[in-house]
Amino acid sequence: MNKIDHQTHLHEHRHGDASHRHYFEDRSQKILVWALGLTLFFAAVELIFGFISNSLALISDAGHMVTDSAALGLALLAQVIAKRPPTAKNSFGFGRAEALAAFVNGLVMLAVIAWIFYEAIQRLSSPEIVQGRAVIVVASIGLAINIIVAYILSHDKQSVNTKAALVHVMGDLLGSIAAIVAGVVISYTGWMQIDPLLSMFVSLLILKSTFAVLIESYHFLMEGVPHHIDYLQIGVDLENIDGVVSVHDLHVWDMSPGHPALIGHLEVKDLSAWPLIMSNVKTLLLQKYKIDHVTLQPEVHAHDQTANQCANTH
Repeated sequence: MNKIDHQTHLHEHRHGDASHRHYFEDRSQKILVWALGLTLFFAAVELIFGFISNSLALISDAGHMVTDSAALGLALLAQVIAKRPPTAKNSFGFGRAEALAAFVNGLVMLAVIAWIFYEAIQRLSSPEIVQGRAVIVVASIGLAINIIVAYILSHDKQSVNTKAALVHVMGDLLGSIAAIVAGVVISYTGWMQIDPLLSMFVSLLILKSTFAVLIESYHFLMEGVPHHIDYLQIGVDLENIDGVVSVHDLHVWDMSPGHPALIGHLEVKDLSAWPLIMSNVKTLLLQKYKIDHVTLQPEVHAHDQTANQCANTH
């Protein structure tokens, strides 16, 4: 068996193993390609008209769209990487690339929010003339583009990375609405401070969603217990299985989003009963917790082992 065949042999799934792979085979990239194309195109248009009209609300909206493009680009790249099969150096595959990209996107969004606040504070103390009518027209087109992109992204509900990109787009959608309102107020009242004020308001709304993405992606990257699983209850349920004495060194995490895995050690009364115990364990974990990737090591309970040794001696 050559090296490549041996590697394939080690990574293959056989009967009784988990039914899923550690990478994404069927996730369509067309969603992200369309979203990226639309967002990148209008980001350039909005940025140009933002500077022409001198509107911070429009520039901040364009800034959001630029970060949207970066987020979508990272999401697309991450999905390409995540589809790569496991290798000799990465036995789990590259599924975590999506969570890593989502985390980076969240950090970038924090930087954008900080920049918008800085610019808004400057303009509150020194208001600048803004061309309200130009802002209304461009922001209205941007709003339509953002609605289309958000609709496209909403079709992928499984990927944490696509969720992160959707947060960017929803934030930009709010930015477009704020820019429209700012344009209307400026056109009819001449009150220039509405432009930076609405920019700050939108940024605060985006901040909450950004933190949510950072927390979710961080939890996944740190191999945290999936949110829908009660770690302590799993231990109790396993110890209640007939033949199991105790559970230790138990770990539960997501191999890839939505695919939890479990490893641990079970102390049992009798090793000969292990096949039946393992069958009961797998049934319990699959039916109650939706865990089908299970690796457990059986160990004879120390007291029972000593008793067996004494019996054999006599």
